[in-house]
Amino acid sequence: MIPRKLSILSRQQLHRSRLLQIGLLIGFWLAGDALVRLTGLPIPGGIVGLFLVVLLLASGRLSLFSMRRGANWFLAEMLLFFIPAVPAVLDHREFIGLLGLKILAVILLGTVVVMAVTALTVDVVCRWSLRREPALVE
Repeated sequence: MIPRKLSILSRQQLHRSRLLQIGLLIGFWLAGDALVRLTGLPIPGGIVGLFLVVLLLASGRLSLFSMRRGANWFLAEMLLFFIPAVPAVLDHREFIGLLGLKILAVILLGTVVVMAVTALTVDVVCRWSLRREPALVE
């Protein structure tokens, strides 16, 4: 009886605490990393940890509520995890010159093309949907 109560209390605490959820996510990452080191798999430890999370979620052994607040925090603060890319660019001076401008142009042009194609696709589908709507009512 006492272990069951303790399990329920710890589960409720995990559902409420963002810090515990972040710790749980870091624990899965560390478990995946340890598994990769032990087995010598040619896969990053974070991917193996993510696979462990997916397996536990699919089997029902882990609740989505046990990780939602922590995962949302990671997503909200994602920019902080990409800041180390800036010193990497500074280490490669060639990205600051003409090569960097070419890469920037490709990124910007690709972004504009994707946005334009997406906008046109949405517009075409909306127009098609509006033309079909009167036919569906009759």
